[in-house]
Amino acid sequence: MTNKQAGFSFVELMLAVSLAGTLTAIAVPQAIQALDALRTRNAAHYLALRLADARIAAVKRSTFVGMRFEAIAADYRFSMVADGNGNGVRTADIQRGDDPVIAAPDMLAWHFEGVAFGLLSAIPDADGASSSSSDGVRVGSSGVISMNPNGSSSAGTIYVHGRGRAQYAVRVLGATGRVRVLRYDAARAVWVER
Repeated sequence: MTNKQAGFSFVELMLAVSLAGTLTAIAVPQAIQALDALRTRNAAHYLALRLADARIAAVKRSTFVGMRFEAIAADYRFSMVADGNGNGVRTADIQRGDDPVIAAPDMLAWHFEGVAFGLLSAIPDADGASSSSSDGVRVGSSGVISMNPNGSSSAGTIYVHGRGRAQYAVRVLGATGRVRVLRYDAARAVWVER
């Protein structure tokens, strides 16, 4: 009768644990980076969708509809407002209540953890110019992108980034009111449409 051992030796077990640990150490940072890039992309597309909704609302209502961006600490809250008195969407009218909020205020941080408004340092803006400002909302001094009933709008660019190096820009083209999402390709140092 032979005494055959079943199972693994201690050396085999330690080798397997070491191999699993090494693979995990390699895979986890890559997975975290990919998840961050995905969240940032989704946040940019979510913002683009909200801006497109404002454009559609302006056409449907036959009145000006704006997306207002308000600085809240280091973040922004955005809300959709309609022209209530026939003179366009104006900050003073919003504050007085003449231009009502027609969609609940929203923040990217409520939906996309780790995503913030802003332009990362050493990245040129979407026009290719170097920027001294990291401000993510570039829509003029009023903080409002106004959509016209004819489908056109005021122009603006909103930048969002994740915890890593994922950087996106959401652009509203004034003449057409169309919304575009751009991603910064760091390898080629260019903005590409997504």
